[in-house]
Amino acid sequence: MQFYKRYLLFIILSIATFSCSFKGINRSKEITYMENGFLENLPEKHLNVFAPKKADGTNPVLIFIHGGSWDSGNKDIYNFFGARLARKGIVPVVIDYPLSPDYQVHDMAKASAQAVKWTNENIQDYGGDSNRIFVSGHSAGGHLASLISVRDEYFDTLGVENPIKGTILIDAAGLDMYWFLKEMNYEPGTKYLQAFTDDPQVWKDTSPVYFLDEKDPPMLIMMGGKTLNSIEKTTERLLKEYKRIETEPKFYLQKNKKHAPMIIQFIYTPNKAYKWIEDFMEGK
Repeated sequence: MQFYKRYLLFIILSIATFSCSFKGINRSKEITYMENGFLENLPEKHLNVFAPKKADGTNPVLIFIHGGSWDSGNKDIYNFFGARLARKGIVPVVIDYPLSPDYQVHDMAKASAQAVKWTNENIQDYGGDSNRIFVSGHSAGGHLASLISVRDEYFDTLGVENPIKGTILIDAAGLDMYWFLKEMNYEPGTKYLQAFTDDPQVWKDTSPVYFLDEKDPPMLIMMGGKTLNSIEKTTERLLKEYKRIETEPKFYLQKNKKHAPMIIQFIYTPNKAYKWIEDFMEGK
């Protein structure tokens, strides 16, 4: 997951190279979805909304949570993703969230849930359908998307019901951090423990694999065939448990893709993964 950062500049340069017209899209940026001091300790955070100009309140909504090993990344890197989704009739919401080492994984999940709550309450003003909210993320963002989808506790904290209709995981990390962190045996306070703490109970409480049940929203899972070993292993563990609920899960293995190219591929508008997303969201 560490080499993820090396691709950030590449993504920015690629966006410039493959930039496209903003025609047909309304962009609303730096919207505050969480005030400073929210739930006592969380910082002010923002999101960007990309909406088709003809969005009429029936368009599906996709909230995207960026990756970056829980300690880096920001929403603006993914403006290209929001713009391309909007051209396909979707209303994307791309969010920032608190990062480690200043904040830990429960804080990140609470912030992500608050972004969903804000979207549910406000997205009709941007032409989106509040009854068709999906969440997605790449890498660490995929972990957070899956975590808030299967653990209603984060929405309970906010006093609302979980409105998520489906979850789209793009080479998601952290699906079984309890298993992974036990295997790695990091020194206290180092590496991913800055986000997940030194407490094994927190590792388990924030591992989506242990909270799957039939009441969860459906999942679309994409994984690179040449991704990181930790992602491959934890995705396999999630799929094994998910198949107890959904015998034929929507799972796509992109055999020749490494971890970062799993999100970079979306720069290319005709990419087949867009069709997978559109088909998954259709009718839900």
